[in-house]
Amino acid sequence: MDESKITFKIEKKVAMVTWGPPPINRIELYELATHLALVSEQFGSENKAHVIVLSGEDDNSWDFGKMLLESQPKGDRSTSLDLPKIADALAGFNGPVMAAIKGDAIGLGLELALACDLRIVSETSNFGLPQIESGKIPWDGGTQRLTRAIGPTRAMEMILTGCTIDAVEAARLGLVNKAVDKENVQETAVEMARLIAEKGPISLEYTKEAIHKGLDLTLEQGLRLEADLYYLLHTTSDREEGIKAFREKRSPDFKGE
Repeated sequence: MDESKITFKIEKKVAMVTWGPPPINRIELYELATHLALVSEQFGSENKAHVIVLSGEDDNSWDFGKMLLESQPKGDRSTSLDLPKIADALAGFNGPVMAAIKGDAIGLGLELALACDLRIVSETSNFGLPQIESGKIPWDGGTQRLTRAIGPTRAMEMILTGCTIDAVEAARLGLVNKAVDKENVQETAVEMARLIAEKGPISLEYTKEAIHKGLDLTLEQGLRLEADLYYLLHTTSDREEGIKAFREKRSPDFKGE
């Protein structure tokens, strides 16, 4: 997967990252992970974008599982152990990350999608973590993030059986946010991303932090975290700009400060 297969651009504070066919071997997987980490770090540090949208050029872009498994030599444990964690590549971006999925999200593709905060998919998409079929388990956050997304009962069923679910079931379980016509996936994701990007970037970051970190805290601890972040916002210029814009009946010009 050379650099030409991964493109990104920023429009209206939304960074759109697109890749071509899914990685078919360890080298291409490393290249994708490296590019995602670079994009995440760049946009996070320079604050050029408030939201990232990940998408693939074709229907198979999120279907990593089968081809990666077939590319690994049988009995070569080092190949399996040395695969990078692509989901971790998103950790450097504090703002919201969206997945726009036109086709199936299988294996590592679903694990990457689970690392995103919002998921817009096609009505014909399917989702699964089939690693159990080759004597393995999800290793890029799948066991943890899928459980947090749909609950332990259904996550256990999906992972232990290796079976896939369709978009209707995924939406019912809360695995995805919206299932739309395949031709409208990208447009719907970008539209939602632009709506979110209009908000204050610090507010977006603090909201994401409160929700994600709160999952691992008691209710009392989570409420304390929420309150701390709320009061921290009062020390920012964006907070003052929001109040001023409201009084002047105009759209706020947030700077992330």
